[in-house]
Amino acid sequence: MVYEMHKEKWDVILVGAGPANIFAALELLQRSDLKILILEKGKDVKYRECPARKGLPCLRCNPCSVLSGWGGAGAFSDGKLTLTFKVGGWIEQRILHDKIRDPKKIKQVEKELIQYVDKLYLKFGAPDKVYGLEEGDEVEELKMKALKHGMRLIPMKVRHLGSENTRQVLANMKKYIEGRAEILFQHKVTQLIVKGNKVIGVKALDKHNREKEFYADYIILGPGRVGASWLREIMSQLNVRTSKNPVDIGVRIEVPASVTENLTSKLYEFKLIYNTKMFDDVTRTFCVNPHGDVILECYEDIITVNGQSYLYRKTENTNFAILVNIRFTEPFEDPIAYGKYLARLANMISGGVIVQRLGDLLKGRRSTRDRIRRNPVEPTLKQAVPGDLSYVLPYRILHDVLEMLKALDNIAPGVYSPYTLLYGVEVKFYSIKVELDSEFRVRGVKGLYAIGDGAGITRGLMQASISGVLAARSILKERGFIQDVLSIE
Repeated sequence: MVYEMHKEKWDVILVGAGPANIFAALELLQRSDLKILILEKGKDVKYRECPARKGLPCLRCNPCSVLSGWGGAGAFSDGKLTLTFKVGGWIEQRILHDKIRDPKKIKQVEKELIQYVDKLYLKFGAPDKVYGLEEGDEVEELKMKALKHGMRLIPMKVRHLGSENTRQVLANMKKYIEGRAEILFQHKVTQLIVKGNKVIGVKALDKHNREKEFYADYIILGPGRVGASWLREIMSQLNVRTSKNPVDIGVRIEVPASVTENLTSKLYEFKLIYNTKMFDDVTRTFCVNPHGDVILECYEDIITVNGQSYLYRKTENTNFAILVNIRFTEPFEDPIAYGKYLARLANMISGGVIVQRLGDLLKGRRSTRDRIRRNPVEPTLKQAVPGDLSYVLPYRILHDVLEMLKALDNIAPGVYSPYTLLYGVEVKFYSIKVELDSEFRVRGVKGLYAIGDGAGITRGLMQASISGVLAARSILKERGFIQDVLSIE
């Protein structure tokens, strides 16, 4: 290992180049002359290629280009900006409630933050069109119908960038940032440098495994979902208190687009929450992709499943996840490890992701290549291996998924068809909550911030982007560039 120390000092170092830190950089650069360095373990967005997206076998790249690199996991997502605080994170509960006591004022601030970030996305090339209804007679009718079958519907408006546009929007942001800040790709931060109770820099390994040191007055950690385990280790090194977020485990469902058309045509993203009758577990739909594709994701040494949709290229299918919220109590304290264990089990059995027809699962038999080939619903993920999810998912989780799917069939007839495809496993790692103050500062370590999905605060593009804006404004306020974190003309 070759050691190299950079004598040059920056004002702010951003660790990770996902949406949270991209928006932190934009905010800092638009309102100050602070020197900024961005360190990202993945590649530039123009070099992020996934063989599995081209129908080739997953090569288990480390780091995974789908999850790491400029734009983070958002670069390969279908680019949904949920224009509400009802979903997508906990900024309201964990941040705004500490700063604002008046509920009406909180709602006003949320609206202003969403509009501010949304305008920035539009400025860098996001499409003008907004999908979905938030209110009206049709929405009320759907809400009542869902409630009748034990589900709570959360209607919302969505700006859909589309998978083909999201990377371009993020590339446009990079073009603006790179002329004003320094960006180093394939630099993996391994340690924070702390003097007393103040962070003063970071240690990182470049692509040649050379260790380097970089120094700054402020460090913002935005590692994304893929960096949740890394962030836990970093916080442990600093003796910073953390608490457990639940882990979400389930399957991705694929049906003919016509089956869910009555929901997607009005809501686009139908967000349903269901408490199962047998176990009283919180179960929900997640990441609906009308006319989309099922895709692979690679977390370190495991392969999981996800979905995406394009703005212009359409398939005949719609996919969405049904996830079960899993909370652990003492003595078990590692929900990330539990989620990875189930994913590894699926990988061990299938070599990757399992696909199974619902009819086969209900009959207690595995799906075969022949039954999948003859199935009326053609899988969009060609690399998925026919198998049996009951060998992977615990009875409780599988029962929760099937119970919600059956309830959903009452408002979207056909989702509980024997021809419906289930892919597994899908795991969402939000399993650490860093102890933060109301401006995203890590308690007990001066100059250190943690934001975005990896810090357990957000779980979507909109709130992740907002967390970056607010953290940047905290630094700007401390440096005297602005007066108030929540109010800028």
